[in-house]
Amino acid sequence: MSEIAPLEHKIKELEAQLEEQETLLKSRASRISTLEELIKQFQRKQFSASSEKLSKDQLDLGLFNEAESAEKGEASEPAEATQEDTIDVPSHTRRKQPRVSLPANLPREEVLYELPESERVCPHDGAELKAIGTEDHEQLDIIPAQAKVIVHRRQKYVCPCCEKHHVTATKPKQPIEKSIASAGLLAYVATQKYCDALPLYRQSEIFKRAGLALDRTNLANWMIRSGQLVQPLINLLHDKLLAQPVIHLDETTVQVLNEPGKTAESQSYMWVMGSFAASPTVLFHYADSRRQSVPLDLLDASVGAIMVDGYEGYGKACTDYRITRLGCWAHARRKFMDAKTVQKKGKAGKADQGLALIQKLYALEKSIKDQPPDERYRRRQQEAKPVINKLRAWLEKSLPNVPPQSAIGKALLYLHNQWDRLVRYLDGGAYPIDNNRAENAIRPFTVGRKNWLFSNSQAGANASANLYSLIETAKANGLNPYDYLKVVFKELPNAQSVESIEALLPWNASIKLNQS
Repeated sequence: MSEIAPLEHKIKELEAQLEEQETLLKSRASRISTLEELIKQFQRKQFSASSEKLSKDQLDLGLFNEAESAEKGEASEPAEATQEDTIDVPSHTRRKQPRVSLPANLPREEVLYELPESERVCPHDGAELKAIGTEDHEQLDIIPAQAKVIVHRRQKYVCPCCEKHHVTATKPKQPIEKSIASAGLLAYVATQKYCDALPLYRQSEIFKRAGLALDRTNLANWMIRSGQLVQPLINLLHDKLLAQPVIHLDETTVQVLNEPGKTAESQSYMWVMGSFAASPTVLFHYADSRRQSVPLDLLDASVGAIMVDGYEGYGKACTDYRITRLGCWAHARRKFMDAKTVQKKGKAGKADQGLALIQKLYALEKSIKDQPPDERYRRRQQEAKPVINKLRAWLEKSLPNVPPQSAIGKALLYLHNQWDRLVRYLDGGAYPIDNNRAENAIRPFTVGRKNWLFSNSQAGANASANLYSLIETAKANGLNPYDYLKVVFKELPNAQSVESIEALLPWNASIKLNQS
């Protein structure tokens, strides 16, 4: 009996060690699985297309017909085709690429080709040939940017009797006084940098090839002065924006080398605000941080609702100003797309199930995008709300059954944490379903940042924010950014009242552009 007790004790010790090892192996297996998912996500972001659109195959093969089918254990692969099943494969028809049409308003230069006089006779009877028309072929030719010098001559006058009274004609105020830069040149440089992402040092080289020695430092100073010049317009745009029913917000990093109290390597932020209903407006704002004080400064109590991502820095502004906060379904969908890329191929998983239901919400939004707000509200209550309820039930059932650090676990957790904000778009027909409009508005800045990398000073970052604001707002209102900036730089220095400044807002300046 005495020998059995130590043996039982030893067995229990071994069982405990075995259980401990199994727990450790499960933990390591979960960790390995999470790391493998991260590697796959990194490879996808590095080498695959970044589009979030679902492929036609995914939409056509019934994968997104009913998400709950996989939950019920139904087969994820189609059944074998019977004799009655037929598959129609449409024949391939090569579509002819349309010819590029040349705008009718472009000037035409005609080159006429004629037969030599010796060949203008009929070989049969020797009669002189008569011209009956032409066979035309148009080509597009490009003339590189042309430069000219504008000489401002102020006529001087004197009294012929006493020769004591001298008068000189006045000249309109210039965008930058005593500078060689005209409104057209400033608009050209700003458009090249902030619209076409062409850094100033490259523009300097291009000017040099044209025989113009315009140093990059001069170009940078001109852009800073131009950005300061348009500040009254930016103030008006901000006031107009705060009066809109919904404001989109987003932010991205920017590096500013010479910031007080910060190292050159530290990150600052470019914030974007936008409204895309009537008179669309896009505003950029530079800040040296991502603190919650920034949206507190940008917003006020007149704002009804904001559409933002999951960043918690907007929370205090929403609380203090009683702003309705809308969640972005595109961010939720993106996390399920990430989870889908790392799940086993050829088999529908939870990522597919979540995407299926979210896709139904987007399909409805596509069908009602041109409807008035009251009709959008009605359709959302009637068609989107049941999908939302189904998605909620699926979420509560799925969340406890996945590792929280896995890709699908993160997607489900994000959906759970943001749920109240995500479903709030159902409360108003004017509310958007996602923040894609803000992300699209900030994209030109992120593209330009890859080329010019950083701003040298806070003054440069503020000027960039102002000029990006005018250019993106002009684009949103269907204006040519260069034409619009040229009008602004020419007329804003001479604007003496709020009314004359308001006349230069993009939706008002379009009248001037059409008349010019």
